[in-house]
This record gives sequence, structure tokens and C-alpha cells, in this order.
Amino acid sequence: MEKITSLQNPKIKQIVKLRQYKERQNTGCFIIEGYRELGLALMSGIEIINLFLCSELIKNEKRILGVDQEVITEVSEKVFSKLSCRENPDGFLAEAKMKEYKLAEMQLSQNSLILILEAIEKPGNLGAILRSADAAGVDAIIINNPKTDIYNPNVIRASQGTLFTKQIVTACFSETLAWLKEKKIKIFATTSKATKIYSKVDFCQPSAIVMGAEDVGLGDNWLESADEKIKIPMKGKISSLNVSVSAAVIIFEALRQRELKVKS
Repeated sequence: MEKITSLQNPKIKQIVKLRQYKERQNTGCFIIEGYRELGLALMSGIEIINLFLCSELIKNEKRILGVDQEVITEVSEKVFSKLSCRENPDGFLAEAKMKEYKLAEMQLSQNSLILILEAIEKPGNLGAILRSADAAGVDAIIINNPKTDIYNPNVIRASQGTLFTKQIVTACFSETLAWLKEKKIKIFATTSKATKIYSKVDFCQPSAIVMGAEDVGLGDNWLESADEKIKIPMKGKISSLNVSVSAAVIIFEALRQRELKVKS
């Protein structure tokens, strides 16, 4: 197996460039770092172009299944440190092809639960929301007016690879609204100005939960188009929670209601 020890190697320089949004958009490629994240990506059908391994950093014997040997390259610890975006890398990093879904291609369960995110800016928040969405079994995530791309390395890290376990679509407001109406999915818009508490509405039906950025909240388009507006009550001095926490609270309430209905 080829081993790269030089930081000036063209392959290494190209991977470093992929940390930048413009380079990801121009090439349609992105970085996956971490053994767990790589495994989830492969299970979802993500195409791996290059896989870089550092034996000095790999603990125990770990095998990567479904990757052709010709795309695997061994690198020195110094080179891997240059590639890595993490404090404690585990010796696995790949260059992969982006996989995009379209609204028309989305596969939904009979009683679908959709999460819609408008203008979420911080990669860490977006990744944390994706992790919660995976844990709660959300069917799909639709992103309106994106402020960060989902293939940002920090999104992948914060999601712990669950980015690859969900159908994620980027669409404008009008496309999303038309699709929800066509699918007869009820729209719940989150806003601190709502009168209804999130736990007092019925999520036991095809539902879309719409959340906006922490600083500005949802735009008027969603607030005017929603079937119901909901809020999480605040008992302290602050007016809102971190958006990733709010998303987890509401989608797990939807899951709780649905599980209770099944048991009854």
C-alpha cells in the first residue's frame, strides 16, 4: 500500500482545500472523518473516492467494509494531523462524493414526521439537530435558506455521522410548502409568540415541525402558513433555548405521543 509522508503531496493538498465551502461546491466532494462516521456513510451508499489511514492512530483492529483497496492510502501521523479537523483523530479520513435528495424522491412512512430548519447558521447546532432527528426516527429533514452546508466537517462531527442516516433536502419555502400541502402534512411552526404549548398539540398525524434560527426565529412566510404555532414555555429569565435543544424537546414529544397511541 502506498504511504504518503509529505505534506506537499497533491492528494493531501486537495483534501485540505475541501475544508472550504467553495471547494466543496466546485468539486461536489467533502471530507468524512472518523471510523463511526465512515461506517454510517458507507451503509447509506456514499461513494468513497479516497480513504486515508494512519496506522499509528488506529486503536485495535478495525476493518472498513465496502471500500475498494485501490482507493486506500496509508499516511504518516504528521500528514494525518494536517488532514484532520479533530483534537483526537482516530486514523480514518475519507474524500467522498456528495449525495443529494430531491423533495420528489423522498420516501415517507405512513405517519410521517418531518423536521424543517430555516436559516440555521452554526454547524454544531445543525449537527446536533441531525443527531436528535436520527434518534427520534424523523423521516426527513428539509433545510430552507441554508446558512451552512450540511457537508461542513463540523456538521458531520456534531451529528456523529447521523447526517448519512437521514433524507436531507435543501429547498426554498414555496417548494417546501407546496410539497407539504400535497402530502397532507400538518405544519407546526415554533415561535416564542405562540399561545399553544408544544405538548398540548396532536403530533399523532403526519406532521412537520418548523424551526428557525435562534436570533431571529422563523420568517413571516412560515408563521402565516402554519396550521398551528407552538412554543416551549420558559420558566426562567431567558426567552428561548438553544435551537438544537428545542428541536430535541419537540421531536421527542412527538415520538412520546405516537408511542403512547400505539400502546393504547
